[in-house]
Amino acid sequence: MRNILIIGAGRSASSLIQYLLNKSDQENLHLTIGDLSFELAQRKTNNHKNATAIAIDIFDANQRKTEIKKADIIISMLPAHLHIEIARDCILYKKHMVTASYVSDAMQELDAAAKENNLIFMNEIGLDPGIDHMSAMKIINEIREKGGKVILFESFCGGLVAPESDNNLWNYKFTWAPRNVVLAGQGGAAKFIQEGTYKYIPYHKLFRRTEFMEVEGYGRFECYANRDSLKYRSVYGLDNALTLYRGTIRRVGFSKAWNMFVQLGMTDDTYVIDNSETISYREFTNLFLPYHPTDSVEIKLRLSLGIEQDDIMWDKLLELDILNSKKIVALKNATPAQILEKILTDSWTLQPNDKDMIVMYHKFGYELNGVQKQIDSKMVCIGEDQTYTAMAKTVGLPVAMATLQILNGNITTPGVQLPINKEVYLPILKELEEYGVIFNEKEMPYLGYNPDKVSG
Repeated sequence: MRNILIIGAGRSASSLIQYLLNKSDQENLHLTIGDLSFELAQRKTNNHKNATAIAIDIFDANQRKTEIKKADIIISMLPAHLHIEIARDCILYKKHMVTASYVSDAMQELDAAAKENNLIFMNEIGLDPGIDHMSAMKIINEIREKGGKVILFESFCGGLVAPESDNNLWNYKFTWAPRNVVLAGQGGAAKFIQEGTYKYIPYHKLFRRTEFMEVEGYGRFECYANRDSLKYRSVYGLDNALTLYRGTIRRVGFSKAWNMFVQLGMTDDTYVIDNSETISYREFTNLFLPYHPTDSVEIKLRLSLGIEQDDIMWDKLLELDILNSKKIVALKNATPAQILEKILTDSWTLQPNDKDMIVMYHKFGYELNGVQKQIDSKMVCIGEDQTYTAMAKTVGLPVAMATLQILNGNITTPGVQLPINKEVYLPILKELEEYGVIFNEKEMPYLGYNPDKVSG
């Protein structure tokens, strides 16, 4: 049997474990599924004969090394900052490793050692990062092989609620880590390049600078800029592209409403609210409003935001129940962002029958034989249920597929890497289509970056 050690059995692991278990007899696989919670790991085995659950504490060096030594390849589905000790043990015991996380500086420092030991450390092979890399590089390389030159690349991705489960005024529910949503865009200005000119959007302006797009069958969406759109400029070989922009997809109207929290200061994660465990949601809201001897919290809130009582923005705030005087936050030493996350989780948690949706959209502008052309590539994936979500599928399946490709000797390039080589992305993208992850590509006249589509 070929042994795969999976460390981390959280939400993102459901589809990858199911995929590998379904292949286990045919591919002669045995899965060891490890998590701090033995019960969670046990549930993820589905009582399959080719799976063993273990409780694992990665800070227990002896246990960690013992389990890694027994495996043929290691999948780490832990948070990114926890990969590094696992990676060092993989070097020590000459094991391949796969993660969905961004390549950290510490991981990159292991590149030479990985190559020296002929080891493959595949990173950024989930959804975003992951499927975005593979689907983008496929078309970029096809353009180059025809003799074309890419002059524009825009890429957008979003985890959303599926249309049949979209039943609130925000057209949004949490499909992944709520904290990441609350803190989105912080830590510096968004940076991109437009028609050869660097552009910057400071955080307090980010959610009022949105680009609109249509996805056939699913309607209209908006996108706000990612913090650093130029991170993969050289990786993709797009140093000479005139426009490079990456963004996050939401339904139209979300960003304008979210901007209310930004302007109030509720998304701040840099200081602690005194006595936070004792306050109600109404008291929390009032913390950010000026004192007035007679005006109610409602009046002060509308005045501060410049909205009327009949404005849809007001209805969106009321829907979140942030003016309820009975609800207690019950979070000790909490930041404003942590309290806001708690409030939103009350309203935006997916219900048992809800389904999530992933939308990804790439736009490629290129020049071929003196003619400017454009390709739009769009993918929509709907989840099955609360276990096999679209997010779990699109994060987990590429990880699982890459693991099997490495085990079977189809991916051979050693080192710390991203899935940007043909030996990686061609077979995985093809197999993903069997699971409903399909990109629809459309050739069209070159439209360029159209500032008329940008709000704010």
